[in-house]
Amino acid sequence: MDLVLRARRAITADGETACTVGVTDGRIAAVEPYDSALVGERVVELGADEVLLPGLVDSHVHVNDPGRSEWEGFESATRAAAAGGVTTIVDMPLNSLPPTVDVAALEVKRKTALGRVHVDVGFWGGAIPGNAAELRPLHDAGVFGFKSFLLHSGVDEFPPLDAEGLEEAMRILREFDGLLIVHAEDADTIDRAPHPHGPRYSGFLASRPPEAEHAAIARVIELARRTGASAHILHLASASALPLIAEAKRDGVAVTAETCPHYLSFTAEEIGDGATQFKCCPPIREAANRELLWQGLADGVLDCVVSDHSPCTPELKRFDSGDFGEAWGGIAGLQVGLPAVWTGARQRGFALADVVRWMAHGPAAQAGLPHKGHLAPGYDADFCVFAPDEAFVVDAAKLRHRNAVSAYHDRPLAGVVRSTWLRGIQVTGQSPHGRLLTRGER
Repeated sequence: MDLVLRARRAITADGETACTVGVTDGRIAAVEPYDSALVGERVVELGADEVLLPGLVDSHVHVNDPGRSEWEGFESATRAAAAGGVTTIVDMPLNSLPPTVDVAALEVKRKTALGRVHVDVGFWGGAIPGNAAELRPLHDAGVFGFKSFLLHSGVDEFPPLDAEGLEEAMRILREFDGLLIVHAEDADTIDRAPHPHGPRYSGFLASRPPEAEHAAIARVIELARRTGASAHILHLASASALPLIAEAKRDGVAVTAETCPHYLSFTAEEIGDGATQFKCCPPIREAANRELLWQGLADGVLDCVVSDHSPCTPELKRFDSGDFGEAWGGIAGLQVGLPAVWTGARQRGFALADVVRWMAHGPAAQAGLPHKGHLAPGYDADFCVFAPDEAFVVDAAKLRHRNAVSAYHDRPLAGVVRSTWLRGIQVTGQSPHGRLLTRGER
């Protein structure tokens, strides 16, 4: 073997077990008992306090490159991903310039990323008004699916779809089994809500009520039911929509849903005045809602947990005024997603195998990455060496994100990523060896 890893604790398809993993040509060639006689050019023995996990998959990352690389960028984003045990990301189509809404824009993004990525990177396309004819060419060019908004996205160059446009997109995607991923908040409901302004988080929370998520998700489910298209609900914050999603799944509607570490970690009650580092859309809701999201994971209604890493420069967070109405909405959490989720999971009686299901198996399946997210023969040799009992306090200045702005700053977390491996090679952050992924190709 090129590489042999021996772990007294590893998360495989059988749950937590002791095993020896053999790697050849960047793929897992064998998973054998711990005392196996496998030999390799390099043999790594994990420490007694370390657990071998499959590399995590984060299918919801805003890299913002090109065009707004001062917000993040491929080099810093993929270094942060690797530092957090994430070996594959899928980049969102907006906040970069141009947005990924046609093949030409996709090629610009690929050229920007080429040779600069420390983990594997795939790309989502966008579905916006006027680009219906671009959807099939983007699909053929290898995007993993298409993101749409049902209200203003925050950037003018990526406008939302109205009801007719949403249905048109879903009917087109159904023709070639494409996936629509949706920021599901209803514009009319939010227009009727109080306008956010000032430093009070309660005012911002009132401006994005749960009913906006509920109405939008109901619309997406109904159209998925009617058209037969596949749809995915992004960053679910409101647990009130869980019964809708559960019913749709029972009925055989092709719908999946995700939530994010920040919705599982923080509560509205703890967010102070002017703390705009916590602003995101949809918003972090109350403690009781958070517990229902954890239950949604336990019940299998929620399919995965991904970061929705959406950074910006410190100035855009408006720390000078603390005005939630003016601040950019987005949380930078790519590097700390695993310890954040593990901290909450262990407190609620979940196991590491559950976290791997939510953060590796689930996102890989949702995005269509059949060779990622599992510790099994034939899969890419992507690994995270994780020390689940080691604790640390987040220091935003020490994270690999481009800007030292994080809602997790000063938060104590359990679990430290000791090393990350991509196709059998340890990621050091010095020499990029990530690949640009194309849907349907390995």
